[in-house]
Amino acid sequence: MSSDETGLPEGWQVRRSNTKNLPYYFHPDTKDSRWEPPAGTDTEKLKTYMGRYHSSKGISSSSFSAPEGKIRAAHLLVKHRDSRRPASWREPKITRSYEDAQHLIEGYRDRIRDGESLSELATTESDCSSASKGGDLGFFAKGDMQKEFEDAAFNLRKGDLSDVVATASGLHLIQRLE
Repeated sequence: MSSDETGLPEGWQVRRSNTKNLPYYFHPDTKDSRWEPPAGTDTEKLKTYMGRYHSSKGISSSSFSAPEGKIRAAHLLVKHRDSRRPASWREPKITRSYEDAQHLIEGYRDRIRDGESLSELATTESDCSSASKGGDLGFFAKGDMQKEFEDAAFNLRKGDLSDVVATASGLHLIQRLE
């Protein structure tokens, strides 16, 4: 994988974590590793590369069964400069305002309501590292997520999409999978 293909600065690579099964960024010469892309990354090239090679579109919910007391959901996260950690795999420093983030996520919500899948959009547009899995967060129980996120997710029926949910992490659209 070349810098021209990934958009990463020279020497940087995309690798996959064995423990989290998520992509991360690694520089073999310096042994530097990080979850967010390094400074100097061409985020548009990286977005295209990650969508092509590091997504798991089409995860079938029928191959999973929900453990007792747990649900499974996917989400699309849009961070803003006041988010708890204003950086992501797409952007090393997020500078957009809350209002700009709100406008973006409302546009994604409208696109999903018009027939696009949350999974497809999350793969390229979400500021969460779960983008590589189409936004799929796996199974979680009450107490595992931020309260606002958890309340919204547990109140959805399977297949339903939430309205915009604000947490300390940013703005979310949540879809209940199981």
